[in-house]
Amino acid sequence: MAFWLTFDAAAIEAEEGAPGLDRVISGSPTFRTWNFEEADDGLYAGIWEATPGKWQISYDEWEYFHILSGHSIVTEDGGEAIQLKAGDSMVLRPGFNGTWEVIETTRKDYVIRV
Repeated sequence: MAFWLTFDAAAIEAEEGAPGLDRVISGSPTFRTWNFEEADDGLYAGIWEATPGKWQISYDEWEYFHILSGHSIVTEDGGEAIQLKAGDSMVLRPGFNGTWEVIETTRKDYVIRV
């Protein structure tokens, strides 16, 4: 086993997905996820991409991410909208509830601790 990891989306096949229909507010968003790390201790890392739409999100996990491309808006329930574009980074902590809206197909890399 190597003690390093690169994020090469061409090296593995993406998993396809979408938010549950009960969470979708607008559009028909779809996801593609390239999971590069799925450690036994609950650490995950990879690349995630979503097409336009808006849905409710609720976090039980801790996540750091960096926007690689696109434009999204994350809004905490009762809070202000945060515009996210290429180069922006964010941490969402357990207990975060709100919405994720993809304005322009968005791709991010992420590290999640469950």
